[in-house]
Amino acid sequence: MSEERSHELDGRVAIVTGSSSGIGEQIAKRLSALGALVVVNSASSVKDGEKVAASLGPKSIYVQADISDKQSATRLVETTINHFGKLDILINNAGWTSLVAHHDLEALTDDIFEKTFNVNVFGTWWLTKAAMPHLKLSPDGNVVNITSIAGVRPVGSSIAYAMTKAALNHMTLLLAKSCPPVRVNAVAPGLVKTPWTKDWQNQHDNVARVAPLQRSATPEDCAEATIGFIRNKYATGQILVVDGGLSLVI
Repeated sequence: MSEERSHELDGRVAIVTGSSSGIGEQIAKRLSALGALVVVNSASSVKDGEKVAASLGPKSIYVQADISDKQSATRLVETTINHFGKLDILINNAGWTSLVAHHDLEALTDDIFEKTFNVNVFGTWWLTKAAMPHLKLSPDGNVVNITSIAGVRPVGSSIAYAMTKAALNHMTLLLAKSCPPVRVNAVAPGLVKTPWTKDWQNQHDNVARVAPLQRSATPEDCAEATIGFIRNKYATGQILVVDGGLSLVI
């Protein structure tokens, strides 16, 4: 690992979904650097996920699971409990989207619409519901949902994607109110430079031209915001927009 390991989160167990690359990978690395035992997860990128888990040390593990399948989502939690005996932190980062112009309603097919909701909303819900009884046993149970400014502004890669992120933002508030003492917060990035958006150069150029901070977000930006929520023991039900000021001008 590139940074010195600390002991701040020693003994804590964290699941980070969608952590074989991008935002999830960086969150997994930051948690591990702070001492947490991390369950790395992906739906299909098994080799990449195993590589990330191996880089975190011998106590972290990789679990392949597609959270859009309810049984797989439940299995992810069960595997974590069977291996580590507990769960302290859940990072709901896994998501899916497809670029569809908002004005082209016909291009937003039922298949795209359903897959976007199945992964982003249903999968996150099933996983969080399965994890919550275990999180409540933790001395500092945490859920951090990675959402998007598309959930707070009428923007995003598709109308369906924006709808799912709005649902996740509101789910964050409802769970924070309903599931104490577990703290539930959300990080809502703008456009992020990840392997998923590597071919979206026009979008990155537009953000750099318009956003006050003149660039897209990085996975590291999102990871730092996530760690901030885990560290702040009096924050719950909050949605932190990490977009370089983009939502101020669109």
